[in-house]
Amino acid sequence: MDDAKGLEDGQTSSPLLLRENPDPGSSSSATAAVILSTLVAVSGSFVFGSAVGYSSPAQTGIMDELGLSLAEYSVFGSISTVGAMLGAVASGKITDFFGRRGTMGFSQIFCLIGWLAIALSQGAWSLDLGRLSLGCGVGLLSYVVPVYIAEITPKNLRGGFTAVNQLMICCGVSIMYVIGVFINWRILAALGTIPCLIQLLGIFFIPESPRWLAKNDRWLDCERALQRLRGKNANISEEATEIRDYTETLRELAKARLLDLFQLKYAHSLIVGVGLMVLQQFGGVNGIAYYASAIFVSAGFSSRIGTIAMVIVQVPMTMLGVLLMDKSGRKPLLMISAAGTCLGCFLAGLSFLLQDLQVGKDFSPILALVGVLVFTGSFSLGVGAIPWVIMSEIFPINVKGMAGSLVTVVNWLGSWIISYSFNFLMDWSSEGTFFIFSSVSGLTVLFVAKLVPETKGRTLEEIQASMNPFTATK
Repeated sequence: MDDAKGLEDGQTSSPLLLRENPDPGSSSSATAAVILSTLVAVSGSFVFGSAVGYSSPAQTGIMDELGLSLAEYSVFGSISTVGAMLGAVASGKITDFFGRRGTMGFSQIFCLIGWLAIALSQGAWSLDLGRLSLGCGVGLLSYVVPVYIAEITPKNLRGGFTAVNQLMICCGVSIMYVIGVFINWRILAALGTIPCLIQLLGIFFIPESPRWLAKNDRWLDCERALQRLRGKNANISEEATEIRDYTETLRELAKARLLDLFQLKYAHSLIVGVGLMVLQQFGGVNGIAYYASAIFVSAGFSSRIGTIAMVIVQVPMTMLGVLLMDKSGRKPLLMISAAGTCLGCFLAGLSFLLQDLQVGKDFSPILALVGVLVFTGSFSLGVGAIPWVIMSEIFPINVKGMAGSLVTVVNWLGSWIISYSFNFLMDWSSEGTFFIFSSVSGLTVLFVAKLVPETKGRTLEEIQASMNPFTATK
């Protein structure tokens, strides 16, 4: 690919924009290049899910073979979140410097080292280092994958394609849980390297993000990548011109610094991006996901049946969310999803309340199961995926790296707070914990209704210009 850094003075369009008999309709279709690029990108999402799902089935085997105490294993399980925060802090800078493809490859080096260190571990320190390295890779992937997919897909397909990120995370968690029941923890860790290798090899066969190329003055490369993604006969002139004009407008602004994110002109985007991540995590997802077995036991229900039921509900509901994303729109789907998580937590809290009151002892365990399943299904429908989709859409390219890092760090910090404090909250009051989560989900509905824009069917440049109107001025 030509590494030209710009067009000659006076050149208004490249030969790629002057093709005869262009097919304007194909620019909005799911071409083979877009599908392949998305599949390679979401291999990283599968790695993300595998890392999350590994610790539960591996716990007994690791503790027995290596003689770890519960406290030592708790460190192993939680240290990945610390690594993810470290990766998230650096994700924006790394992605802006190395590009979207380069960052995916860079992240997989950390993931491969992590999985191999775990598989070969003979003690707690090597387990923890491996888990930390895996967390760093996952922190990078959690930012770059949705951003890359959002930047390569046509506007009418962007929501569904970006939501595949959450679907693959869900699949990674579920598959690790299922096969982990039957195989040794070392083999399970070794299997975790397979999706890492798939992405590492796959990035050599997919194009770089046209918007990242434009930001770096590689206009001819930008147009070639866009043409490849939209199809060789597609008319890319309108989309390429919009990318060029918006990039040139942003270039007239002073180079953004971290403190610049907190200026009035970025306030709406920042409030929406950070707010959605805070509400997503403080709605209790990681407390419920990480400690589902303990929740079912506390409620008097079979942990095995309850956990399997969660897996059965999770995957199809995530798939439904992917299908609905570009049909119903982000905003209504997110509100319905948040309302469902509100109801699910309320039912689970009501179950524990009935137990404390010693009322409906035969009914309350079933109510707990229903509540957790309603929460899991509703979260999978929208709250899990849509905040990441919106995060990838709302920030202008000149601050996307820093803003994306901040939003991703907030998400992982919230994840750590909830996963760490959940058991303490349950000891304080089981019903109170779930009623708090239910209240946060109810607040999410109001937050979305009042502040979150509908991004369905709009280009990234249109979304960002409407949310950050002052970025067009010098």
